[in-house]
Amino acid sequence: MNKKVKPQNQSTVKGNEPRKPRWLTANQKYYPNLMEDRKRLKNEMTGAEKVLWEELRNKKLGVKFRRQHVIDCFIPDFVCLPLKLIIEVDGGIHLKQKAKDNMREERLRLLGYSILRFKNEEVINDIKLVCEKIKNSIMKLGKC
Repeated sequence: MNKKVKPQNQSTVKGNEPRKPRWLTANQKYYPNLMEDRKRLKNEMTGAEKVLWEELRNKKLGVKFRRQHVIDCFIPDFVCLPLKLIIEVDGGIHLKQKAKDNMREERLRLLGYSILRFKNEEVINDIKLVCEKIKNSIMKLGKC
């Protein structure tokens, strides 16, 4: 079910040998189309996503997070691949998409991912509490 594909970046290490990607999580069938969406989402992050990304980037919480990384046929806001931890920041649009979000979460959980969801307001109004919740999940999943 979890098909593996080449990542978009095939940079070389030494000589002309391509570097082998460490994480191949995308469904090959959907990957080409999702790459366009991924780029757009990375460039058009919401204010809350930008605030949270500043707290997650550069291993500030002790683990590496990626933003808008393709997993299967989905593009979660943030993911820590070694821990299989996904973090989603929900705006108003998600209130209308509850059924779709539930299906998406079920699929990602079947692939072994844990999912944390925060509302935009939570991130903007209390980033410290949001980070504490994320740290607690990181510790539960095995990274201190």
